[in-house]
Amino acid sequence: MQSIEAPLCVLIAEDGTSDRMLLSSIVRRQGHEVLTASNGAEAVELFVQQRPHLVLMDAMMPVMDGFEAARQIKRLAGEALVPIIFLTSLTQSEALARCLEAGGDDFLAKPYSPVILAAKIKAMDRLRRLQETVLQQRDQITQHHDYLLNEQRVAKAVFDKVAHSGCLNAPNIRYLQSPYALFNGDLLLAAFTPTGDMHVLLGDFTGHGLPAAVGAMPLAEVFYGMTAKGYGLPETLREMNAKLKRILPVGMFCCATLLCLSFQRRAVEVWNGGMPDGYLHRLASGERVPLVAHHLPLGVLGAEAFDDRTEVFPMALGDRVFLLSDGVIDTCDANEQLFGVERLQQVFAANREPDLLFEEIQRALSEFGGDARDDVSMVEVSLLEARQLTPPALVYSDSGQSCPLDWSVSFEYRAATLKRFNPLPYLLQLLLEVHGLRAQSGALYSVLAELYSNALEHGVLRLDSSLKRDAQGFSRYYRERAVRLEALQEGFVRVHLQVEPQGAGGRLLIRVEDSGSGFDVGRVMARPVDGDRLSGRGVSLIRQLSQRASWSDDGRSACVEFSWESLA
Repeated sequence: MQSIEAPLCVLIAEDGTSDRMLLSSIVRRQGHEVLTASNGAEAVELFVQQRPHLVLMDAMMPVMDGFEAARQIKRLAGEALVPIIFLTSLTQSEALARCLEAGGDDFLAKPYSPVILAAKIKAMDRLRRLQETVLQQRDQITQHHDYLLNEQRVAKAVFDKVAHSGCLNAPNIRYLQSPYALFNGDLLLAAFTPTGDMHVLLGDFTGHGLPAAVGAMPLAEVFYGMTAKGYGLPETLREMNAKLKRILPVGMFCCATLLCLSFQRRAVEVWNGGMPDGYLHRLASGERVPLVAHHLPLGVLGAEAFDDRTEVFPMALGDRVFLLSDGVIDTCDANEQLFGVERLQQVFAANREPDLLFEEIQRALSEFGGDARDDVSMVEVSLLEARQLTPPALVYSDSGQSCPLDWSVSFEYRAATLKRFNPLPYLLQLLLEVHGLRAQSGALYSVLAELYSNALEHGVLRLDSSLKRDAQGFSRYYRERAVRLEALQEGFVRVHLQVEPQGAGGRLLIRVEDSGSGFDVGRVMARPVDGDRLSGRGVSLIRQLSQRASWSDDGRSACVEFSWESLA
C-alpha cells in the first residue's frame, strides 16, 4: 500500500491577485494548507509567524522583491531546508540564475501548469524531508559522540589516577607521553619496592585509544600490588603475563620493558619483551649499552612457555636508562619514510647535555616533518644516591591492638623451592604484623633480601662475588646464577625469625643459614662499610641498616637484630 504523505504548509508570495488566487486553488486541491502574501515584506513576516514548509515566491513584487525576501527567509530558516520555488516570467539565463543565487531551489515559469507545480512541490518536499533526516542523524551522532567522549574522559580520569599512583614524579625520572588518541595505548608505571628499589614499566598495547587501554588497568593492578609486596621482576612478569593471557582477546598483547633499579646495589635488572631497544647510558665513558628485546610480548605465551629471565647491568651514580615506544622510530614523513633507529642514534651521538635529550629528540622529530601514527612515549631513569629519594611510607589501617609480641617461626627452603619461589614478600608480610617494625620496613626488607641473596648465591650456588669486579664480570655473574639455579638439585636456606618483648618495645632476631661452604668472615668484616666496589656490598649494607649483625659457622650462619621502642 502506498504511504500517504502529510500535507504541507505552503506560502504563496505573489503581488498579482488573479495569479495568487489561481495558485492557491491549485495548491489547496493538492491537499496542502496555503498562506498568501502580496509582497516580499509580508512573506518574510508570515514566515516568521507560521514557519511554512515551502515557499512559492514571485520574483518581481512591490515593497520588497522576491530576491531579498528569499535571502531573508533562507537566513531565518537556518539549517532547516525551506525550499523556495520562484514564480517568474523571466526567460533570460542571467535572470533565472539570479533566482537561484538569491536562495531559490527551483523556478516555475508562467503560465502555471498544475501538473508541473504538483511535481515540483513533491520533489522539494522529498529534499526537505531528506534534510530533516540528515540533521536528525547528525544530532544523534553528535549526541552519541559526546556521550562516548564523556565516558572516555571519565574512564581516562580513573585510569590516570591508577596509572600515575606510583612514583613517576620522583626526581630521577623524566618522561614524555603523547597519545595518538584520547587514551594512550602506551603504559608507563613506576613504584618503589619495600627495599627502596624502583620498578619501572613501559608497555605498548596493540592498537591505540580505548581498546588499547583495556588491559592497562589489570596490568597496573598487578604491577603496583606485587611491587609493594616486594616481589621481584620474574614473579611480577609471570603474573602479568598470565593475567593478560587470560583476559585479552586473541591477537592483542602488550610489548613491555620492565626495570628494577637498585640504588643500594647500583645495578639495573631488565626484561624486554618486544619493545624497541632501550639504552643504558654510562656517564663516565659515554657508552650506550643496548637493552635488547629477547622475549615475546606479555599475553602471548602460556605460563609454561613464558620466559621470565632477566639481564642485570652495573650502574654508577649519574648513569641513565632510556626507554622508548615504537611510536618514536615509526614516525613517518611526507614521503612515508620512517624516522628510524639510525636517526635516533644520531640524536644520541650529538647529545652533549643529558638533561636536554628529550628536547633534542622532539626537535629532530619536528624537523623530520614526522606524522605520529602511534602513541609516543619516552622515559629516562637515573641512578641517584638513595638518600636523594624518598619512598612513600607504608600506610596501615588497623587499630594496633592485634600485634603479636612473643613468637618465633622457622622455615627451610630446599632446592625445588629455591628454584621457583621467592619467600621474601611472605616473610616481610609476616614481620609487618609487628607494629613496632613497620617504621623500619624498608631497612628490614633490604636486610632480609641481602641475607637471603647471600645465602642462596654465595652459599647454595657457590657463586664468587669477586666476579662482579667489572661490568663484564657483573653480567657473567648473573648469567651463571641463572644457569646454576636451574640446575640446582640439593642445598637449603633456613630462615629463623624470633620476636620478643624488650622493655617498652621489642626485639627481632633474624637468623639465616645455608648449606654452602662458608667464607672468611674476618676478611669480609674488615672491609670498609662504605666501599664503592661492584661486589661485596651485601654485608656492608646489612651492617649499616641493622642494630647488630654477626656471622658464625664460617659464614654459613648470619644473625641480625632489630629493636624498637613502644610508641604508646
